[in-house]
Amino acid sequence: MSLTITTLDWVPDFPRGYVKDLRARWACREAGLDYEIATVPADPKSDAHLKIQPFHQVPILQDDGLTLFESGAIVLHLAGKSPALMPEGEEERAHVTQWIFAALSSIEPPIAAWVFTTFGDAKDESTEKLHGWMHERLGQLDAVLAGRDYLVAGRFTAADLMVADVVRLIADDGELESYPALTAYVDRMTARPAFREAYDEQIAHWEKADELRADQD
Repeated sequence: MSLTITTLDWVPDFPRGYVKDLRARWACREAGLDYEIATVPADPKSDAHLKIQPFHQVPILQDDGLTLFESGAIVLHLAGKSPALMPEGEEERAHVTQWIFAALSSIEPPIAAWVFTTFGDAKDESTEKLHGWMHERLGQLDAVLAGRDYLVAGRFTAADLMVADVVRLIADDGELESYPALTAYVDRMTARPAFREAYDEQIAHWEKADELRADQD
């Protein structure tokens, strides 16, 4: 089995640690799967990139002859390779899949939209509406996590990986302060050795890219 995760060759400081190839790296490390890292140029976009990802995005996973894009599809595929990410019971597997979809369809959109509107100094009515929508979702998720450590099967699964990675985007901005269960959950998930290793590896990737760019200058 040969796994390759493709990410960008360089990004500016802000998205470092949040580029979504981290989800694939984290999943592989939880599952004990070896992988290699490949890159595509951030700018200018390449035709070779477009051939394997129709939206010029990352991550991309290549698994022998299979090529996949979209982080949720990649994590779900990797989860199928390891009980560390996916329980064996049919009902529990269905619930893991449910929460992966929830992370991407119900939780991430308001968070990503609100974060996008906070770039720059301009704030308007739409920003406040998005903030309210985001906090509605955060409150709902906090209620789900009250009294439980994990989303499915009483243990860590791919569901936790996806939900925690989506929510941690706003953890450093103080947006989780009103949600003790959710705050504790994100802290537990991001304290896992596999997450820390994947995160550090991605940061090292960008630092190496900085060095290469400096040498070229």
